[in-house]
Amino acid sequence: MMKDEVLTMSGVLENSQHVNFVKQGEGAPVILTHGLAASLHDWDDLLPELAASGYAGYALDLFGHGESYKPADHHEYTFDAVFDHFAAWIDSLQINEPMILIGHSLGGGLSLQYTLRNPERVRALVLVNPFYDIRQLPPILQLAFRRKLINTTLIDRTPYRLFRFFVDMTSFNFYIGHRETHILPEHIRYQTALDYTRAASGIYNIPRSLPNLTVDLPLIQQPTLLLWGGRDQTLAPASFPRIGNILPNVIGTHTFPICGHVPHQCHPEKFNPHVMKFLNDLQY
Repeated sequence: MMKDEVLTMSGVLENSQHVNFVKQGEGAPVILTHGLAASLHDWDDLLPELAASGYAGYALDLFGHGESYKPADHHEYTFDAVFDHFAAWIDSLQINEPMILIGHSLGGGLSLQYTLRNPERVRALVLVNPFYDIRQLPPILQLAFRRKLINTTLIDRTPYRLFRFFVDMTSFNFYIGHRETHILPEHIRYQTALDYTRAASGIYNIPRSLPNLTVDLPLIQQPTLLLWGGRDQTLAPASFPRIGNILPNVIGTHTFPICGHVPHQCHPEKFNPHVMKFLNDLQY
């Protein structure tokens, strides 16, 4: 496979669950994990840079997302189920060296949990607006997510155009003095709305079962880069420097003041250099 070739793969795990993922590049392994209601396309801008710099980038559609396994029973959508699917997928890759984990939001929580359970298999962490405690959510979302979602008819019937309207409105730049009309580019807004429609409605039960990882975070010794958007309306921006003070080996932090919950998609030309510098510095 050429370095710049994206190889789309599909596999069936030992528990018969389907997983959809891509691989790009050859070299040191980097696992990229998206957040809730997103997909592996979150990393379309970062994967080519990883491949060009001598890394093998792997990105999956999580349990209930994209083209991966989506059980019909909403009771199956828990953090543990997502984690087990994620960990089984990593095992299926048969990677024989410590990995670099890059995780956004829920993917950050999964990456932290994987590191706690398999410290010998993780070389370093890149956390992007990580979701590690339900108290990071606004109070109204905390209340909503603490209740199990049973009737999802409204979500299931929501058309693409309504999701797109929501994405457009939340990404609109209301700040005067910036040239961008929207913080997120057109192709990102299109993909984000599409990912909402492709995700199973049961995924909205996942946050309620998120374990509070705070108490165990001091056990993580891996070098960590922490990146976040200063205008995050999903998770409290103050929670990101807080985790930076708890993790014992944070060797770099950066805030993207104009970006919201998805700085890796907001301005990848500013985001990616921070990641690549961190990874390249690990070589020394």
